[in-house]
Amino acid sequence: MAKPKHIAVIRLSAMGDVAMTVPVLRALVLQHPEVRLTVVSRPFFKPFFGTIPNVNFFEADVKKRHKGFIGLLRLYSDLRKLGIDAVADLHNVLRSKVVRNLFALSGKKVAATDKGRADKKALTRAENKIFQPVKPMFERHMNTFAALGFPIDLSHPVFPKQAVLSDDILKITGAKKGNWIGIAPFAQYESKVYPLDLLQKAVDALASDEKATLFLFGGGQQEIEKLNKLKQNHQNVIVVAGKLKLKAELDLISNLDLMLSMDSGNAHIAAMLGIKVITLWGATHPFAGFKPFNQPMEYCLTADRGKYPLLPTSVYGNKTVPGYEEAMRSILPETVVNTIKKELQ
Repeated sequence: MAKPKHIAVIRLSAMGDVAMTVPVLRALVLQHPEVRLTVVSRPFFKPFFGTIPNVNFFEADVKKRHKGFIGLLRLYSDLRKLGIDAVADLHNVLRSKVVRNLFALSGKKVAATDKGRADKKALTRAENKIFQPVKPMFERHMNTFAALGFPIDLSHPVFPKQAVLSDDILKITGAKKGNWIGIAPFAQYESKVYPLDLLQKAVDALASDEKATLFLFGGGQQEIEKLNKLKQNHQNVIVVAGKLKLKAELDLISNLDLMLSMDSGNAHIAAMLGIKVITLWGATHPFAGFKPFNQPMEYCLTADRGKYPLLPTSVYGNKTVPGYEEAMRSILPETVVNTIKKELQ
C-alpha cells in the first residue's frame, strides 16, 4: 500500500486535548514535509494550527451540518471530496470512530490513538493503586502516526516565533518591561482549581515586583468578576479575560516569560507555544499523561500525597472524594511564588 499523502486528523474537543495535538502535528510536517494534513475540529480551535505549514483546517459543524448519524455521513462525504487518503483518529470516541470506519471500509488507511484507559484506571483507583506514570498523550499520538507509516521524534521540538503584538493588544498590555507572567486560575472542575484566597497571596507577592506584569486569563462573566477581585489595586496586574479573541490571546501568550496554570487548557496552549508553564495539580496528577508538552516534572506542583494518599483520584478531575476537597491547600502560595521566581531568574 502506498504511503498516504493527505491525512485527516480528527480531534474535536476539548481545548486542552486539541492543544496537545499541536506539537505532534508540527513535528510531523517538519519531519515528513511530503505530507499534507487536514485537521478536523471545532471552528473555535482553528487559530491553534495557523503557524503549522502543510496544515489545512476543516470546521466540523457538530451542532448542525455534521450532527447525529446523518451528519457524520455528511462529514465523511465532505472529507472524501478533499482527497483524503488516510485518517488519524486522535479522539477515538463514537463520533470519530464512525467517520474513521467509513474511510476504512472505502479502503483508506486508518489509525486511532489508544487512550490507555486501563493504565489510567489503575493510577486513579482507591484500592491496589499503581502509582507510576502512564504513557503521555503525546507519545500515544506519535504511535498513531507511526502506524500510518510516519514515525515522529519529539526530542528536539521546534516552536513558532514569538508573535508581533498588534496595536489593539498593546493598548491592553502596554510595552514590555520586565517579566510578563500569565495566570490562568480556572479549570473545568473545582477539584483542579487552586483556592482563590491562596492564589491572592501568590498574586500579591508576584505583583510586589514592580517591573513584572501579571496577566489574568479566563472567560465568562463569573470568572471575570473573580479575576477583578484578584487584581486588587495592583497597577501591574491586568485582566485580559473578555478583552481579546483567541488568536490575539495566543499572540499575547507567545510573548509571556511564564504561565501559571491549573491542569487545564491554558497550560497546554502555553506549552504548545514553547512558554514555560508552572502547573498546579489537585485531584489529578501529571502521571496520568497530561503533563504539558516539554515541561519538566519540577514545574508540576502537586497536592501532598502524604496527607492525601488516594491522589490522583481522577484523570479529569470530575470525581469528588469525601475528605479530599481541601487537597490543593497543601500546595503553599510560597512554594508557587518561589518556583516562579526561580524560573524567571
